[in-house]
Amino acid sequence: MTRSLRPEALEILRPHLPAEAVGHVTRALTGLAVELRVVRPRRTKLGDHRPPFAGRGHHRITVNADLNPYAFLTTLLHEIAHAATWERHGRRRRRLRPHGEEWKREFSSMLAPVVDAGVLPDDVAAALARSLENPAAATCSDRRLVLALARYDDPPKNRVRVEDLADGTWFRVDGRHTFRAGPLVRTRRQCFERRTGREYRVHGLLFVEPLPVPPEPRG
Repeated sequence: MTRSLRPEALEILRPHLPAEAVGHVTRALTGLAVELRVVRPRRTKLGDHRPPFAGRGHHRITVNADLNPYAFLTTLLHEIAHAATWERHGRRRRRLRPHGEEWKREFSSMLAPVVDAGVLPDDVAAALARSLENPAAATCSDRRLVLALARYDDPPKNRVRVEDLADGTWFRVDGRHTFRAGPLVRTRRQCFERRTGREYRVHGLLFVEPLPVPPEPRG
């Protein structure tokens, strides 16, 4: 925890951030009492912010450990903006919406210097620049940003994204359920479960295991 970033907190963050952005993160955290944690991946969220409450006088921010450096930076700044908004608006805190105009202004002000500094890949910088006017409540809500950030992920071995499959390809999810890929419908692909024939809409960014031949349905 710190109102200026302590060395141990910096060492926790440094391996997960683009080297050129460490100074910016340090400045963004200055003046905030924040406990920082890098945590195991969670399916439901990339990061989290908890404001101070009874018995705890500091903010708590967590970010998933498996994010690539640019996704980690974006998520961390998203959560720092929550802490800064909470501190800045004092008596009005109870009336603040989690991702209202106050948070959007704070997040945009933190993103803009990073975008302008030239420390990000061109595609990520362009996607973030487009989001500055009206930042999304969650990174995954901004498809262009998700796609730009995803290019810097290390793909799991023998896995491809659903949106990159050819129509008719068979694939398996989590080593269990098997589907045939149909056409893309905006951000999802129309897919059909092998055993039941039921239709599902599978998100295009999901990594799955492609299968070379149609598998035998399980009894």
